[in-house]
Amino acid sequence: MAIKNLLVLVILLGVLGVSVAHPKGLYLNYYKYRCPDAEAIVRRVTVQYVSHEPSLAAALLRMHFHDCFVRGCDGSILLKYPYNETERYAAPNLSVRGYEVVDAVKSALERKCPGVVSCADVLSLVARDAVIVINGPWWPVPLGRRDGRITRKSEVNLPSPLAGIAALKKKFFDKGLNTKDLVVLSGAHTIGISHCSVIHQGIYNFTGKADSDSSMNPRYVRALKRRCNPADNRTIVMDPRSVKKFDSHYFNMVAQRKGLFKSDRTLLDDPETKSYIYTQVATAGSSFNKDFAHSMVKLGFVEILTGNKGEIRKRCAFVN
Repeated sequence: MAIKNLLVLVILLGVLGVSVAHPKGLYLNYYKYRCPDAEAIVRRVTVQYVSHEPSLAAALLRMHFHDCFVRGCDGSILLKYPYNETERYAAPNLSVRGYEVVDAVKSALERKCPGVVSCADVLSLVARDAVIVINGPWWPVPLGRRDGRITRKSEVNLPSPLAGIAALKKKFFDKGLNTKDLVVLSGAHTIGISHCSVIHQGIYNFTGKADSDSSMNPRYVRALKRRCNPADNRTIVMDPRSVKKFDSHYFNMVAQRKGLFKSDRTLLDDPETKSYIYTQVATAGSSFNKDFAHSMVKLGFVEILTGNKGEIRKRCAFVN
């Protein structure tokens, strides 16, 4: 069955309360009998944290993305041991935060249903529920993932904010995601923050001649320089007008050549991604929420462990 038709079926049956299997072995209502309150518990704890600190929505969404792009959606980013050798200690993950939310959710689930709900499923649900708190879209989360036992810092090779369009497309294709998924999921930058160190080269020394990236709006470059001096590493928002609200404004920024990263700006270098950006601008993001939900469901299926593979961790930071 085509993924598009499958997602329609998943949503319909979920509304009706019917469990449905995905070919990869995940189900809606997977915990219906073994832990019927699982999703309610995840939602309650997530809402508690994100309502108090809304910026956690972007952080948790990012954590889920980083997890799925290394060994698949198996919760391997959550592991701490062996110390300094796991994914969470790799350079791109040092700024990942929100682990306390996942740990709090897992602890609540263990008190109610010990040894039942995987950390991989917790992270998938937390990412969805965190986005909902800031008025982002809902998407179905079929469940049944198991937790990976392997985590290696050396394997963390994520899509880079400094990458061009060809490299980004290859990274996504390698995970079973397409060009549309690339541009749609980039839209999550509407709620993200980064650090000045990531953009220093782009605004101060792009070609080694004390210049800025010519693909950037000059006024935007000047604004970024006011925020980030050459020695500064303070935080900087990706979409200043929309950092606390999940919407399509990111695409307006990119269309105006105000994408913070090269990976944002390079979306104008491909006909398909450029067309999507301008369509969202022209229609005020009419299809973005639906498209984002569709791509997030696909992301959640990347290289998952099911059946007898992996385990159900008692604590998300350590294998059993």
